[in-house]
Amino acid sequence: MPNRLTGQSSAYLRQHADNPVDWQPFDDAAFAEAARRDVPVFLSVGYAACHWCHVMAHESFEDPEVGAYLNEHFVPVKVDREERPDVDATYMAATQLITRQGGWPMSAFLTPDGRAFHAGTYFPPHPAHGMPSFRQVLEAVAAAWSTRRDELEQAADTVARAVAGQAEDLRSALAGPAVPVAGAPEEDEPDLSAVALEVLLREEDPVHGGFGGAPKFPPSTVLLLLERVAAGGAPGTADRAHGLLGRTLGAMSGSALFDQVGGGFHRYSVTREWSLPHYEKMLYDNAQLLRACARAAALEPGAGHGRTAAHTAGFLLDELRLPGGAFASSLDADTVAADGGAHGDVHGGEGAFYVWSRSELREVLGADRGTAVADLMGVAAGSPQPLHPGRVLDGAEQALWDAARPELAAARARRPAPARDEKVVAGWNGMAVTALAEARVLLGDPALVLAAEEAAAHLWAVHWDAARRTLARTSHAGSAERSIEGLLEDYAMVAEGFLALYRATGATSWYERARELADVAGERFSHPAPDGAPDGREGTPERVWSDLADVPAPLLAAGGSGRAEPLDDVTPAGTAVLAAVLAELWALEEDDRRVRAVPSLLGSLDLLARRSPRSAGRALAVRAELGSSPAHVVLAGGTAEDKLAARRAVGPAAVLSTRVVDADAPGAPGSARGKAALGGRFTVYVCRDFACRAPVHSVAELEEQLGGASSLS
Repeated sequence: MPNRLTGQSSAYLRQHADNPVDWQPFDDAAFAEAARRDVPVFLSVGYAACHWCHVMAHESFEDPEVGAYLNEHFVPVKVDREERPDVDATYMAATQLITRQGGWPMSAFLTPDGRAFHAGTYFPPHPAHGMPSFRQVLEAVAAAWSTRRDELEQAADTVARAVAGQAEDLRSALAGPAVPVAGAPEEDEPDLSAVALEVLLREEDPVHGGFGGAPKFPPSTVLLLLERVAAGGAPGTADRAHGLLGRTLGAMSGSALFDQVGGGFHRYSVTREWSLPHYEKMLYDNAQLLRACARAAALEPGAGHGRTAAHTAGFLLDELRLPGGAFASSLDADTVAADGGAHGDVHGGEGAFYVWSRSELREVLGADRGTAVADLMGVAAGSPQPLHPGRVLDGAEQALWDAARPELAAARARRPAPARDEKVVAGWNGMAVTALAEARVLLGDPALVLAAEEAAAHLWAVHWDAARRTLARTSHAGSAERSIEGLLEDYAMVAEGFLALYRATGATSWYERARELADVAGERFSHPAPDGAPDGREGTPERVWSDLADVPAPLLAAGGSGRAEPLDDVTPAGTAVLAAVLAELWALEEDDRRVRAVPSLLGSLDLLARRSPRSAGRALAVRAELGSSPAHVVLAGGTAEDKLAARRAVGPAAVLSTRVVDADAPGAPGSARGKAALGGRFTVYVCRDFACRAPVHSVAELEEQLGGASSLS
């Protein structure tokens, strides 16, 4: 079969369309061809921003002799892990079982039905550092397939059972009573947020901030939990969460992990002190960190979080936004040298776009200012380095940097820029929509909500198939034709983005679309548990959730089940995000049916809160949110100006704690039911826990109620 990667949504796949390797996408046709020829499948998994993926592609996959050998003895299959996280997760589990390590590029050898029997990561073109060459590996596997087939089949069975057993062991370990649907914990029930906070405080790096050693990743999925506890926890607990949140965000934003010139965060730091980033820039990181920084800015004005949020939003709009309004997946770590790769061009190679030498800084800024900025940003003499202030700047330092930053940005714009993966991933764009919509309210920048609406409109127009009621995971150049159906996380994250837009704008169309996505997610990704066990609410059967609506046969053969992943990774678990969506719909609609699935989505959080809260940050944040009473400000009658003034009076609370509902809007949610303009006058109802105070008729009276006691009558 010829190479079939031309025209794929993924830039990573399209980059291999001209290889001498007859690459196939991961689909039924590829495995059917392997079965017809009775040869193994060679599975290569990577992503566009992966440095070593590019290295192996150049060294091996562009080699005609290697390509000819692969084509003769294997069916080569290429997978973008960002497009197919289901494939990546199953075969990464197999790779780690076989090799005790993992990473990308992932190289796995499969039987024609999809079971892994041998695996590795990067293989060099020649034997080096105790590693065989890629050609040697291919020849050894081909020989074993011809002469020791039974052994390979047995190995494949063993690995498949181990992959399945590993997942089952995790489910068993996490088994326990499901979390309550809503309400504060009972007196004898532990406050899981407080328990998790104690663990996080013990795990914090007390010197450099963040968690763990090198490599150090931004703890994106746990930041919403810290914000929730800081905003609504008991006084002592809230203060400690507030401190941990501020220290973590401050350490990252004052480091080389944050692009001090262009804004936005790199994927992770190679060093514990955040001084040397791995230079990929991912949409999912920056969407989550924008949201966290904007919320932290509302909690602690003047601490610098708002500046970080604004620069991160600027990065999204300037560097990742595509024609049509959606957001690209990532920027590469590597930069193609201006001389085509010849030695001596310091702006070619990994991270080259972002680093500076002292002499370059002096050349752009002048001798005195350049030296001052080099000292401020930790640029020592020698080769170009990332800008690493290592701390939050004081007022004079910030003024020096604010003046220098535009000049450096203009100079950097003349360098060769990193490549951009223009694949649009639905779930990641949903996170960007959420972050931008919230940031509009919290930072006061109207341009952000316009960008959020454009991205959301792209998702609805291109990714949503109204006839089939399905959401595509990816699109490219305005088409989702070659995409698989979205995963649970895609439905949930897009729905959450639409709800964030509803809260920011009051446009009920976004609420209605979110409701439809949530309904379809429940239909497509869950079924009653086999034993029919009730979830504790009116005898409703417990639900079993899957990350995939339909699990491909090769993944089932390889030990995968399609069962929903309960843990956060670099993005939150889809189950936790859908639980957040259902909780928000419950609060908006005042309909308990919306939260009946939440216990089965969150499961038991006790063990994770005590041992690994960073693996369940989003689920714990949802539980914390469910422990607080829903709050609403319902508007009826009056003019558009009246309602806009009321929204302004609510302010940041419209994102953080209080839902502003226009009762006059077509399709308004159930919380508006029965709330009318009294006597034809502009009327405002301030409600908490589904009970309302006496209605008022002016913004001044609304402000008085919002500033008064929390008890409502």
